[in-house]
Amino acid sequence: VQLQASGGGLVQAGGSLRISCVVSGGDFRSYGMAWFRQAPGKERESIAMINWSGTSTSYAGSVKGRFTISRDNSKNTLYLQMNSLNPEDTAVYYCNAHRITIAAGTRREYDYWGQGTQVTVSS
Repeated sequence: VQLQASGGGLVQAGGSLRISCVVSGGDFRSYGMAWFRQAPGKERESIAMINWSGTSTSYAGSVKGRFTISRDNSKNTLYLQMNSLNPEDTAVYYCNAHRITIAAGTRREYDYWGQGTQVTVSS
C-alpha cells in the first residue's frame, strides 16, 4: 500500500489550505485513515481520524472546529481541510492508513504512512 500526500505550502495566518492523500495498492475502503503532524523538535501527533465509510470522525482538541477530515472512497483519496490556520499549525503533515484483521484466532495490524507534506503558516 502506498500513500502520496500533497497540497502543502505556505499560507498566512487566518488562511485555509486543503491537503490530500491518494492511496494505491490496496483496498482503500478497508482502512481507517488518519492525519498526523510533526512540528520541528516535537513528537508526531494524531490530529484527525476517520473510519472506513466516512461516517465517524474524531479530532485532537488543538484542531477541533478548524480542521475537517473527509474521504472519497471512489477516488481512493483522503482530505484535510484546514481553516483559521495559525503559526502553531506549522508542521509536516502525514497521512496514515490503519487496519486490523482477525482470522483463525490471529490478530494482524497493518499500518502505512505517506511521505508527508509541509505546511507553513506565517504570522
